[in-house]
Amino acid sequence: MIDINNIAAKQAAFLKQAYENKQLAHSYLFVDRDEVRALNTAYWLACLFNCTGEEKPDGKCQNCQQILSGNHPDVLLVQPEGKQSLGIDQIRPLKEELAKSPVESSRRFFFINEAQKLTLPAANALLNLLEEPVAPVVSILITNNADQILPTVRSRTQIINFNENEAVAGQDLLLANGFSQDEIDELGDTKKFDQDIKYFYQELLEKNNLSFVSAHQLADFAKTLPQQEYLLIKLKMLAQKDLSQESTRLAGTYMLKCLIDVDKMRFSNVNFRNLLDYLALQWKR
Repeated sequence: MIDINNIAAKQAAFLKQAYENKQLAHSYLFVDRDEVRALNTAYWLACLFNCTGEEKPDGKCQNCQQILSGNHPDVLLVQPEGKQSLGIDQIRPLKEELAKSPVESSRRFFFINEAQKLTLPAANALLNLLEEPVAPVVSILITNNADQILPTVRSRTQIINFNENEAVAGQDLLLANGFSQDEIDELGDTKKFDQDIKYFYQELLEKNNLSFVSAHQLADFAKTLPQQEYLLIKLKMLAQKDLSQESTRLAGTYMLKCLIDVDKMRFSNVNFRNLLDYLALQWKR
């Protein structure tokens, strides 16, 4: 049975806040060196959503007991089961399964444990499920290495890094987001870059016309793929920080939505300057 007492407190608090404000994303990527803890947190979220007890989730009500024992019809788990990979044969049936309406809940939960073991065909089969789920569903991919997750899959999820609780910062944070050591070395000192990104973020939130100027300046500077990826990661981090504060929660939510759209456009080879212009235009509406 899953132990929902062994969860990541900071991440659980973030997810609980999203749940209470009806702002749960439809897909997450949990990045944690301790995959058991991340999986426990995923089950904790499913229990929170379905618990009928007074102190949610209590882990004791019938719904919680069904979920934790793996017998709830609206909570599905896919994992390697001792194999070296997760193949398309394990993912393909989910398309039909996840098109079904929830049986006992208002939302279904779909977990993929050890998602770094997805084969390329299996990962590609996931893309449509993550981008446009037919039924109300929360999909959670769990991995110990974000670098091993297909970039197009990462772009369709909200990434939650559990390792931050263990003072993972700087280079380790970039590594957790898919950077190689060579790419980190190529970035060099990012202090001024960080400040310029922060100014751009603030201009977007203020709907300041200067955001278009900053967008072009940042695009001119960020010529390499690592620089462009770094810029987008920093914007996501600023947005996620805003999610934790009531006064800026709506702005953070909208920013993350825009950045997911930018990721999709980026993988369709849209020019990087046009991507930043797109962000500025979205915030001027």
